[in-house]
Amino acid sequence: MHKLAVTIDDQMYEIEASVFPQNEETFTLKVNGQPVTVRIPELAAAFLEMEWMVVDGRPYEVTFHPKLDWIKAYGGLHTLEVRDMVGAAVPPVGSSDGRVKAPIPGLITRVMVSKGQNVEVGEPLLILEAMKMENEIRAPRAGVVTALPVEINQTVLREQVLVEIG
Repeated sequence: MHKLAVTIDDQMYEIEASVFPQNEETFTLKVNGQPVTVRIPELAAAFLEMEWMVVDGRPYEVTFHPKLDWIKAYGGLHTLEVRDMVGAAVPPVGSSDGRVKAPIPGLITRVMVSKGQNVEVGEPLLILEAMKMENEIRAPRAGVVTALPVEINQTVLREQVLVEIG
């Protein structure tokens, strides 16, 4: 089972597929648990050359950025983030000044550190729940927790500072 978290303009979608198609023009995925039929008429074209697809019978014109940073659909340009959800801890959005930011919007369900605590690289800091998935946020560097501006049951936005390590 393949599971992807796809965020479009800060709205996250959980996409599941038993096998992503390689030779089939039409296939079924689950988007947030609901089955969706997708047809890619120009399957022989490279992914980045694809210009349209049919989702549940509705055609959509689409253009993907080569690094999947954005998608262009008839509604305009939209930010895009694609993440494999199977077995991957969510890497925090790092900054060189020690601030650990939320990689995705979600809910803080557990905090494993406290202000003044020493942490090592890779040590779990907190759990950020999004789309019913628990994402473990780990320390990107060693140091002392100098600020912890979030608490359990707090909703956070993407790139909101979660922890500061000095």
